[in-house]
Amino acid sequence: MKEGQFESVLSDEIGDWLDEGETHVLLCGMVGSRQGWVESAYLPCPVGIEDLAKATMKIPFRKAHVELIPGVVGPDENGVPEVMRGEETETMGVLESCGGNGLVCFPGSHSKWIHLSDNKIFNFRTHVTGELFAAVRKCTILGRTMTGADATIGTSFERGVARSAESGGLLHHLFGVRSMTLSQQLKEEDSPSYLSGILIGHEVRCAMARGTTVHLVGSTVLCSLYARVVEICGGTAKVEGSEAAARGLAAIGARLKWT
Repeated sequence: MKEGQFESVLSDEIGDWLDEGETHVLLCGMVGSRQGWVESAYLPCPVGIEDLAKATMKIPFRKAHVELIPGVVGPDENGVPEVMRGEETETMGVLESCGGNGLVCFPGSHSKWIHLSDNKIFNFRTHVTGELFAAVRKCTILGRTMTGADATIGTSFERGVARSAESGGLLHHLFGVRSMTLSQQLKEEDSPSYLSGILIGHEVRCAMARGTTVHLVGSTVLCSLYARVVEICGGTAKVEGSEAAARGLAAIGARLKWT
């Protein structure tokens, strides 16, 4: 897509709906980022469905009434801002399943760990685990001895998870992916799984206390990896359905006053 063609792309994507008479369109996610169609403001935590519905932003579109759901912002324990766009809508789609309280994780390039309280996003943390995994594989010397496919659950993955609990820290553990391969303690085809276990292991140990139930939302593959690590680290994993975004959009849209 060329820069500035958001309107034409939306028309192509929902053309059938528009032809059938649809007049209301609700958007969320990076379309509201600085690199998106229109940059929308962030709502400060705590944030619930009503808050998101009241703060939608109208986007000029000739063929229908388009509203954009804002992102969410909140400080971490040291005052550094955390931001999200899109996950707030997905979170609203799993509120009922979570009972309005608890811990929700969205695995991905920038994994989100969201604490829910009283049906609202109370606070959240971001971990760049997926992006770091891709960067290490493609852009570092560690990647030169990684001949395997993507990470899978198995002995090598669980060895990586166990390694994340040992002393030395993440940066030291990462180099071990290469040194263990060179010393033939780890097969090249198994090193991506070992690397993934280390990274996700560090993330989960940081984000989750033992005994916690974690609601996972995302792709089947990623959720299965995270569920295994949650279990190893003493938590309980519950994988939610794949329609969280659609349910969240529907919940927020039902509360809008389309004018």
